[in-house]
Parts: sequence; C-alpha cells; structure tokens
Amino acid sequence: MAWGQAPSDSDAAELIGKAREKALAYSRSLPDFVCTEVVHRFVERSPQTVRALLGRSMGASSAPAAAKWTPADKLTVKLSYFQQQEEHKLVLVNDKPTDQKYEALPGGIETGEFGGILQGIFDPATATSFRWESWKNARRHRTAVYTYKVDAAHSRYEVASGAPGDVHSAVVGYHGILEIERETGEVLHFTYVADDIPKDVKLNGVSTAVEYNFADIGGREYLLPSHCESEIHSPTLSVRNVMDFREYRKFSADSSIEFGPPK
Repeated sequence: MAWGQAPSDSDAAELIGKAREKALAYSRSLPDFVCTEVVHRFVERSPQTVRALLGRSMGASSAPAAAKWTPADKLTVKLSYFQQQEEHKLVLVNDKPTDQKYEALPGGIETGEFGGILQGIFDPATATSFRWESWKNARRHRTAVYTYKVDAAHSRYEVASGAPGDVHSAVVGYHGILEIERETGEVLHFTYVADDIPKDVKLNGVSTAVEYNFADIGGREYLLPSHCESEIHSPTLSVRNVMDFREYRKFSADSSIEFGPPK
C-alpha cells in the first residue's frame, strides 16, 4: 500500500484481517499484571450538553457543544488482570483511603479496556462493517484510519443506567473509529459510540475513546491502554471520566502498589 494513496479494496481488507487476528488473540497474549488506574470524574447538569455527543463520533472533526464540566472526584484503583479477567479494587477517593466497592460507586464507571470491546468489534460473528478513511501519523507510527459500525442484532455491547435494584439496560449497536498500525495490524486508538439507545434506558448517549501505548512488564514490551475518556449523557446529568493507566507490573499473589500518603 503506497503511503498517501487510498488502498485498494483488497489491501484495505487485508489490513482489517491482520487487525482482526491481533485483536482476537490480544487478551490471551497479555501476561497477568497489575497497574494503577487514576480516574478523574466530572459532571455537567445542563441537558444541552447532550448535543456534545449526538450525531458525532469522538474524534470527529465537528466541534462538540461547549460543556461546563465540574470536577466530581478522583479515584485511584488497583487494576488486576489475571487469567484474562479484569478486577478493579478502589483504593483511594480524592487521595484518601476508602472501603467503597468500585462497582457500587454512583455515577459512571468504565471497564473492558483490555481487549473486550476490541474482540467484539473484530469477532466475525459481529458482522462489523469497516470503511477506510485516511492515513495518519500517530506517535511515530503510520496508521490507517477506519470507521466501523456494528448493528444491534449482532452486538454484545450493553449500556445501563439506574441505581442497584432499579437498573435499566439494553444491548445496542455502536460505531466508531479505529487507528490501525500499518505494518503490525495493532490498534493504537479506537472509539465507540452507542447507537439508538431505547428510551426506557434513560440515556441520551454513551461514548468512549481508548489510547494504547507500549509498557514494560517483566522485561517485555506489551501494547496496553494508557489513556481513556468516556462520556455518559442522560436527560438531567452528563458524566465525563478521564482515565490514566500507570505503573504496569507483573502480577503475583502478593502484588501491591504504593500509593503514597493521603493528600
């Protein structure tokens, strides 16, 4: 494929095939590890911020509506990846120790950055449609930019809202952008935006963007999430999460992370 020229249909399909092979093997290729996940959460109570999501993908060229995000809290999480399963243990809230459970926190939280969503996009059973858009230089890598779409009939992506005991959820279709390293087929950046959320779920929009970078674990480099941003919009409240993943290290039964004194 010549740089700067649109690939032929067969070349574009070949790169998707290479990315599919990488994505489907991704979770199995990772070692057991732990890392620190730092989450800054923001809220916006004006319903007009819903327009920041509707009708666009994260990363699209159209400008989002202005949002007046107010800091809500800062979460420090010990994230363990063991036998291809993620576990989140909330350690600090606003730099102070806590006994709260991560999954029981009010407001939006995010999981599945370590291959779950990518597997869904590239699983042949999902029948995802892909379209090449452009070439891009990203962090000294030449990447191919694709848009993609998964319809609800083939999707496994679930969105939910509500408090425990009163949860409203639905499996929905979604679309987004993929940035695929030209030579290796590795996905360096992708977004996903929920489509046609049923009214009874009481959400106007959900979107996420994930950045990958290389990190050392046990003396070997692995492509791992480094940064993630998500937005969840309801009729009365919008939530934005900004997540950074740090201090990757090999998992052991007594793995621990030093978080320093409370601030």
